[in-house]
Amino acid sequence: MQNNQPLVSIITPSYNQGKYIEETLRSVIRQDYPSIEYIVIDGGSTDNSVAVINRYEDQLAYFVSEKDKGQSDAINKGFSKATGEIIAWLNSDDVYTQHAVTRAVDALADCPECGFVFGNVLSIDMKSRVFNTMTFGDWGLEELARFKIISQPGIFMRKSALDAVGFLNADYDYLMDHHLWLKIAAMYPIQYFDQFWAAARYHPAAKNLTGGAHYGDEAFMLIEWMKNDPDLQNIIESDEKKVTAGANHLRARYLLDSGENWKSLLSYIKAAVGDPNILRTEYKRIAFALINGVIPIECMKRSFLTQRTNMIKTKNYDRLLAYINE
Repeated sequence: MQNNQPLVSIITPSYNQGKYIEETLRSVIRQDYPSIEYIVIDGGSTDNSVAVINRYEDQLAYFVSEKDKGQSDAINKGFSKATGEIIAWLNSDDVYTQHAVTRAVDALADCPECGFVFGNVLSIDMKSRVFNTMTFGDWGLEELARFKIISQPGIFMRKSALDAVGFLNADYDYLMDHHLWLKIAAMYPIQYFDQFWAAARYHPAAKNLTGGAHYGDEAFMLIEWMKNDPDLQNIIESDEKKVTAGANHLRARYLLDSGENWKSLLSYIKAAVGDPNILRTEYKRIAFALINGVIPIECMKRSFLTQRTNMIKTKNYDRLLAYINE
């Protein structure tokens, strides 16, 4: 890899993630790509986050710790400082896999017209052990409009595309990334690459476990926005039934993860009415929502999760993260 490769700006927003941020920092700093501009925006953490970040400050292009208006505001601050041709953000509890940046840059080179490229993402626990995988497909604007969600840490975008559509909309606290992907995909091709580029951490304070109905609420906010957006209203007009089904599907999944079984089941029913194919892909989760709403079967859920984790272990995905702490 030559030093004339495009500059990649990576932004990490941070607030009280001292347990995890060192691994995040190391996963960027230890990438083999030679031209990274690393920007860390801390929201005035009161734990040990700043002390950890200070240990790596000489390897950062920019660092500030000050109160902000939330995650979107912090990321937008980072965007405004970024000078790279390629931009990504990595939350302070997530990590990149080895060689991720190199592979993403190569992917963008293979798709020069793309606004962004995206790869697969591992799921890791509090101890950085891989317990699940998130894989995607050759999705474009129509799939995103139906709320097929791609995982944010596995996305690398062109600065030109970001500048063309604008930064994150702070009206969204949970789906601000999906809103941005929709805006970019409405103007540019996007491309999936079947490689693992990142790992998203799941822990008790993570938004994806505590957000519950908020994700569904914001999905329906996005539908109203799409109805009034010139680049997206045609999709809504031609396929509103499946778009609405996708929003209900999203709501159902997050409600189930938050333990709200009956509400989740109701949303699954609404989703299946709009798109019966959801029954084929989600029947296990639907059954769990129904049965657990009547008789608690958390032990069965734990057994299933243990079996899934054991199967994942056979794939040895942890090797993709071993470099972080070597």
